[in-house]
Amino acid sequence: MVKKLSAEYLGSLLLGASVVGSGLMVTILTQDIAIQLFVNTITTVFMLFIIITLFAPISGAHFNPLVSVVEMFYKRVSVKEAGFYILAQLLGTSSGVMLANLMFNKPAIEQSTFERSGNYRFLAEVVATAGLLMCILLLRHQNRGSIAAVIVPAWIGAAYIFTSSTSFANPAITLARTLSDSFAGISLKSVPMFILAQCFGALLGVLLTALLTAEKKEEDVLL
Repeated sequence: MVKKLSAEYLGSLLLGASVVGSGLMVTILTQDIAIQLFVNTITTVFMLFIIITLFAPISGAHFNPLVSVVEMFYKRVSVKEAGFYILAQLLGTSSGVMLANLMFNKPAIEQSTFERSGNYRFLAEVVATAGLLMCILLLRHQNRGSIAAVIVPAWIGAAYIFTSSTSFANPAITLARTLSDSFAGISLKSVPMFILAQCFGALLGVLLTALLTAEKKEEDVLL
Protein backbone atom coordinates (compact mmCIF):
# COMPACT_ATOMS: atom_id res chain seq x y z
CA MET A 1 0.00 0.00 0.00
CA VAL A 2 2.90 2.36 0.72
CA LYS A 3 4.18 1.92 -2.82
CA LYS A 4 0.72 2.55 -4.27
CA LEU A 5 0.16 5.70 -2.24
CA SER A 6 3.66 6.94 -3.04
CA ALA A 7 2.96 6.46 -6.75
CA GLU A 8 -0.37 8.30 -6.48
CA TYR A 9 1.25 11.15 -4.55
CA LEU A 10 4.23 11.50 -6.87
CA GLY A 11 2.14 11.23 -10.03
CA SER A 12 -0.32 13.82 -8.73
CA LEU A 13 2.56 16.09 -7.72
CA LEU A 14 4.07 15.92 -11.20
CA LEU A 15 0.67 16.57 -12.76
CA GLY A 16 0.08 19.65 -10.60
CA ALA A 17 3.60 20.94 -11.22
CA SER A 18 3.32 20.50 -14.99
CA VAL A 19 -0.10 22.19 -15.30
CA VAL A 20 0.83 25.24 -13.23
CA GLY A 21 4.52 25.34 -14.10
CA SER A 22 3.76 25.46 -17.82
CA GLY A 23 1.13 28.12 -17.14
CA LEU A 24 3.70 30.25 -15.33
CA MET A 25 6.40 29.73 -17.95
CA VAL A 26 4.23 30.55 -20.94
CA THR A 27 3.02 33.85 -19.46
CA ILE A 28 6.67 34.89 -19.20
CA LEU A 29 7.30 33.96 -22.83
CA THR A 30 4.20 35.36 -24.53
CA GLN A 31 0.88 37.12 -23.98
CA ASP A 32 -0.73 35.31 -26.92
CA ILE A 33 -3.62 33.38 -25.35
CA ALA A 34 -3.71 30.78 -28.12
CA ILE A 35 -0.02 29.95 -27.60
CA GLN A 36 -0.50 29.93 -23.83
CA LEU A 37 -3.30 27.39 -24.14
CA PHE A 38 -1.35 25.25 -26.60
CA VAL A 39 1.77 25.10 -24.41
CA ASN A 40 -0.28 24.35 -21.29
CA THR A 41 -2.12 21.61 -23.18
CA ILE A 42 0.89 19.89 -24.70
CA THR A 43 2.78 19.94 -21.40
CA THR A 44 -0.13 18.32 -19.59
CA VAL A 45 -0.50 15.69 -22.32
CA PHE A 46 3.19 14.79 -22.16
CA MET A 47 3.17 14.56 -18.37
CA LEU A 48 0.03 12.40 -18.32
CA PHE A 49 1.67 10.00 -20.77
CA ILE A 50 4.76 9.77 -18.54
CA ILE A 51 3.04 9.30 -15.20
CA ILE A 52 0.43 6.83 -16.48
CA THR A 53 3.13 4.77 -18.20
CA LEU A 54 5.38 4.73 -15.13
CA PHE A 55 2.88 4.42 -12.30
CA ALA A 56 -0.04 2.41 -13.73
CA PRO A 57 1.68 -0.91 -12.92
CA ILE A 58 2.15 0.26 -9.32
CA SER A 59 -1.05 2.04 -8.29
CA GLY A 60 -3.31 1.89 -11.33
CA ALA A 61 -2.52 5.57 -12.04
CA HIS A 62 -5.77 7.12 -10.80
CA PHE A 63 -4.45 10.64 -10.00
CA ASN A 64 -8.10 11.72 -9.78
CA PRO A 65 -10.57 11.31 -6.88
CA LEU A 66 -13.41 10.57 -9.30
CA VAL A 67 -11.49 7.68 -10.83
CA SER A 68 -10.84 6.28 -7.35
CA VAL A 69 -14.52 6.61 -6.40
CA VAL A 70 -15.62 4.86 -9.59
CA GLU A 71 -13.07 2.08 -9.02
CA MET A 72 -14.49 1.72 -5.51
CA PHE A 73 -18.01 1.56 -6.99
CA TYR A 74 -16.90 -1.35 -9.16
CA LYS A 75 -15.23 -2.92 -6.08
CA ARG A 76 -11.78 -2.86 -7.64
CA VAL A 77 -10.49 -0.98 -4.60
CA SER A 78 -11.84 -0.95 -1.06
CA VAL A 79 -13.40 2.09 0.61
CA LYS A 80 -10.29 2.42 2.77
CA GLU A 81 -7.96 2.24 -0.23
CA ALA A 82 -10.03 4.79 -2.14
CA GLY A 83 -9.90 7.17 0.84
CA PHE A 84 -6.11 6.92 1.06
CA TYR A 85 -5.79 7.31 -2.71
CA ILE A 86 -7.86 10.51 -2.65
CA LEU A 87 -5.82 11.93 0.22
CA ALA A 88 -2.59 11.20 -1.67
CA GLN A 89 -4.01 12.86 -4.79
CA LEU A 90 -5.09 15.99 -2.91
CA LEU A 91 -1.74 16.32 -1.15
CA GLY A 92 0.18 15.50 -4.33
CA THR A 93 -1.52 18.02 -6.62
CA SER A 94 -1.26 20.76 -3.98
CA SER A 95 2.42 19.99 -3.42
CA GLY A 96 3.00 20.09 -7.17
CA VAL A 97 1.39 23.52 -7.52
CA MET A 98 3.41 24.88 -4.60
CA LEU A 99 6.58 23.44 -6.13
CA ALA A 100 5.78 25.13 -9.45
CA ASN A 101 5.23 28.46 -7.67
CA LEU A 102 8.58 28.17 -5.91
CA MET A 103 10.39 27.23 -9.13
CA PHE A 104 9.21 30.53 -10.63
CA ASN A 105 10.22 32.63 -7.62
CA LYS A 106 6.68 33.07 -6.34
CA PRO A 107 5.22 32.41 -2.88
CA ALA A 108 4.46 28.70 -2.38
CA ILE A 109 0.79 29.60 -1.90
CA GLU A 110 -0.60 32.41 -4.05
CA GLN A 111 -4.40 32.62 -4.01
CA SER A 112 -5.81 32.61 -7.53
CA THR A 113 -8.03 35.47 -8.69
CA PHE A 114 -8.87 33.83 -12.04
CA GLU A 115 -12.67 33.56 -12.03
CA ARG A 116 -14.13 30.79 -14.19
CA SER A 117 -17.91 30.94 -14.10
CA GLY A 118 -20.98 30.54 -16.29
CA ASN A 119 -23.39 27.75 -17.21
CA TYR A 120 -21.46 27.10 -20.41
CA ARG A 121 -18.34 26.23 -18.40
CA PHE A 122 -20.44 23.95 -16.17
CA LEU A 123 -21.60 22.10 -19.27
CA ALA A 124 -18.04 21.97 -20.60
CA GLU A 125 -16.75 20.34 -17.39
CA VAL A 126 -19.56 17.78 -17.50
CA VAL A 127 -18.53 16.86 -21.06
CA ALA A 128 -14.80 16.81 -20.25
CA THR A 129 -15.23 14.58 -17.20
CA ALA A 130 -17.79 12.26 -18.78
CA GLY A 131 -15.48 11.66 -21.71
CA LEU A 132 -12.51 10.99 -19.44
CA LEU A 133 -14.35 8.42 -17.32
CA MET A 134 -15.88 6.79 -20.38
CA CYS A 135 -12.44 6.41 -21.97
CA ILE A 136 -10.99 4.82 -18.83
CA LEU A 137 -13.92 2.46 -18.24
CA LEU A 138 -14.25 1.37 -21.87
CA LEU A 139 -10.54 0.58 -22.06
CA ARG A 140 -10.82 -1.55 -18.94
CA HIS A 141 -13.94 -3.32 -20.24
CA GLN A 142 -12.20 -4.04 -23.55
CA ASN A 143 -9.04 -5.28 -21.78
CA ARG A 144 -7.02 -2.55 -23.46
CA GLY A 145 -5.75 -0.80 -20.37
CA SER A 146 -2.23 -0.95 -21.79
CA ILE A 147 -3.05 1.95 -24.14
CA ALA A 148 -4.52 4.18 -21.42
CA ALA A 149 -1.26 6.16 -21.42
CA VAL A 150 -2.13 7.24 -24.97
CA ILE A 151 -5.93 7.48 -24.89
CA VAL A 152 -6.31 9.40 -21.61
CA PRO A 153 -3.81 12.16 -22.52
CA ALA A 154 -5.34 12.30 -26.00
CA TRP A 155 -8.79 12.94 -24.53
CA ILE A 156 -7.49 15.55 -22.09
CA GLY A 157 -5.51 17.26 -24.85
CA ALA A 158 -8.53 17.39 -27.13
CA ALA A 159 -10.85 18.55 -24.34
CA TYR A 160 -8.41 21.30 -23.34
CA ILE A 161 -9.05 22.82 -26.75
CA PHE A 162 -12.70 22.01 -27.53
CA THR A 163 -14.24 22.76 -24.11
CA SER A 164 -14.65 26.27 -22.74
CA SER A 165 -13.52 25.13 -19.27
CA THR A 166 -10.19 23.81 -20.65
CA SER A 167 -10.95 20.40 -19.18
CA PHE A 168 -10.01 20.33 -15.51
CA ALA A 169 -11.99 17.06 -15.10
CA ASN A 170 -10.37 16.36 -11.72
CA PRO A 171 -11.41 17.70 -8.28
CA ALA A 172 -7.88 17.34 -6.87
CA ILE A 173 -6.21 19.43 -9.56
CA THR A 174 -9.12 21.89 -9.45
CA LEU A 175 -8.56 22.56 -5.75
CA ALA A 176 -4.79 22.68 -6.16
CA ARG A 177 -5.01 25.27 -8.93
CA THR A 178 -6.57 27.73 -6.48
CA LEU A 179 -3.03 28.04 -5.02
CA SER A 180 -1.62 29.72 -8.13
CA ASP A 181 -2.54 33.17 -9.39
CA SER A 182 -1.54 32.35 -12.95
CA PHE A 183 -2.95 31.52 -16.36
CA ALA A 184 -3.61 27.98 -15.04
CA GLY A 185 -5.26 29.05 -11.78
CA ILE A 186 -8.88 29.14 -10.68
CA SER A 187 -10.46 31.28 -7.98
CA LEU A 188 -11.81 29.52 -4.90
CA LYS A 189 -15.34 30.82 -5.57
CA SER A 190 -15.36 29.03 -8.95
CA VAL A 191 -14.39 25.66 -7.48
CA PRO A 192 -17.80 24.41 -6.20
CA MET A 193 -19.38 24.74 -9.66
CA PHE A 194 -16.45 22.94 -11.30
CA ILE A 195 -16.45 20.06 -8.84
CA LEU A 196 -20.24 19.67 -9.04
CA ALA A 197 -19.99 19.55 -12.84
CA GLN A 198 -17.19 16.99 -12.60
CA CYS A 199 -19.32 14.77 -10.35
CA PHE A 200 -22.21 14.95 -12.82
CA GLY A 201 -19.77 14.19 -15.62
CA ALA A 202 -18.36 11.16 -13.83
CA LEU A 203 -21.87 9.79 -13.30
CA LEU A 204 -22.67 10.39 -16.97
CA GLY A 205 -19.45 8.64 -17.97
CA VAL A 206 -20.41 5.58 -15.93
CA LEU A 207 -23.91 5.54 -17.44
CA LEU A 208 -22.61 5.88 -21.00
CA THR A 209 -20.17 3.04 -20.40
CA ALA A 210 -22.96 0.87 -19.01
CA LEU A 211 -25.04 1.61 -22.10
CA LEU A 212 -22.21 0.81 -24.49
CA THR A 213 -21.19 -2.39 -22.74
CA ALA A 214 -24.64 -3.80 -21.92
CA GLU A 215 -24.92 -7.44 -22.89
CA LYS A 216 -28.00 -8.60 -24.72
CA LYS A 217 -30.11 -11.00 -22.75
CA GLU A 218 -31.31 -13.93 -24.68
CA GLU A 219 -35.03 -14.21 -24.46
CA ASP A 220 -36.67 -17.57 -24.19
CA VAL A 221 -38.50 -18.43 -27.32
CA LEU A 222 -41.74 -20.26 -26.74
CA LEU A 223 -42.29 -22.84 -29.43
